[in-house]
Amino acid sequence: MAVKKNAGHENEEIIAKAQDFWTRYQKQITVVLAVIVLGVGGWYGYKSFVQKPKAEKAIDAMYKAEDYYRMDSLQKALNGDGINPGFLKVIKDYGGTDAGNLARFYAGDCYLRTGDFNNAIKQLKEFSTSSKQVQARAYKLLGDAYSELGQNDEAISNYKKAANHFPDDRHASAEYLFFAASLAERSGKNNDAIGLYKEIKEKYPETIAANESDKYLAKLGVYN
Repeated sequence: MAVKKNAGHENEEIIAKAQDFWTRYQKQITVVLAVIVLGVGGWYGYKSFVQKPKAEKAIDAMYKAEDYYRMDSLQKALNGDGINPGFLKVIKDYGGTDAGNLARFYAGDCYLRTGDFNNAIKQLKEFSTSSKQVQARAYKLLGDAYSELGQNDEAISNYKKAANHFPDDRHASAEYLFFAASLAERSGKNNDAIGLYKEIKEKYPETIAANESDKYLAKLGVYN
């Protein structure tokens, strides 16, 4: 019986302490819970009523710019036609959306093809995607832009990134490595070029780039 009385007494003490704690800190606890609830509700509301509609508007806004891009009307694709926005306007208004991010890729390619290499680099460096094939292509375009500016080390680095980012696309990866090897050779870095040509032949022997590499290796004094 003594044990039961002690246990009952201890339970009463625990309940009393809990009640005392609640009485003393009720206001603070209520505030914290309210903040959590409002935070979760606010996040859901932002996603549902702000972010999602904005993403949909961005897709609609970019539709005509993509048309101009496919038609090689690159200035209209970039700047719009006076009625429909171009990629730059989409980036400005919807930069935080997936469509706004993709607009950076398009804009970078437009700038590259119109000879504005610095702006091409700016847009392509700010672009990122979980699509490995598209990201690899972006690295390749960065390599092209740096190469045009005579920044060969940066160009070679990006060509290598492009090749290694999505090796499952074997022909594209071999092509990107070939660009790196060719530029290394033109830069007088013959040992680096030889290493890259050999890498192409070892990793992607079935590709056109591998066949071409034999010619350039022979030119550099390397024979099978």
